[in-house]
Amino acid sequence: MAEPSGGVRATLWDGPVRTVHWLLVVLIAFSWWASEDHMNWHRWSGYAIIGLVVFRLYWGVAGGGAARFSSFVKGPRAVAAYAATVGRRDVATTPGHNPLGALSVLAILAVLLVQVGTGLFAVDVDAFEGGPLSDRVSFDLGRQIAEWHELSFRVLQALVVLHVVAVLFYWIWKRTNLIGAMVTGKRTLPSDPGLTRAPAWRLAAGVVLATAIAWALSKGFRF
Repeated sequence: MAEPSGGVRATLWDGPVRTVHWLLVVLIAFSWWASEDHMNWHRWSGYAIIGLVVFRLYWGVAGGGAARFSSFVKGPRAVAAYAATVGRRDVATTPGHNPLGALSVLAILAVLLVQVGTGLFAVDVDAFEGGPLSDRVSFDLGRQIAEWHELSFRVLQALVVLHVVAVLFYWIWKRTNLIGAMVTGKRTLPSDPGLTRAPAWRLAAGVVLATAIAWALSKGFRF
């Protein structure tokens, strides 16, 4: 794998970002498998995904460096300018997500919110299984939401496939190992971007917040 000549080994992704990323990979696959005959596991996996998404949204504001949305979410002009360079066979040197990759991140997070949100209200065809908030809606609406839940998963599958294709494209064509960076947190760049790290208390606060919200939703806000 090519590296920028004379570059430095820079830290991009902190532990929380990498942990959330790989846990989502595992839990999305597990939820898909458990959706057929292991609904209890499917529900608990969904609650865990809620916690991870809530934490990632929080960390996108309170985290440090490349974790912050402000570091990679750009306007239409920046996206178009970056898109014009994608076909070049250059090693990618953007510290963190590039402007196009940012759109993928936002889309996946948005669809995950729809996915877990609809799961909270969904009801199965026999009204035997339902989300913790399914008693707040009628049976017919619960069934409609269940269909939205299924549809949102199909959209999520398409986004995941697109994400994998993009990673492979960068690996093969642009000679940039994005997978390795998400494992180690480091990449070789022309210069150190000097990304800051968030203090430990923000991490602790985010974990508490995400856990509390996921737990409250799992109980249907019945305490």
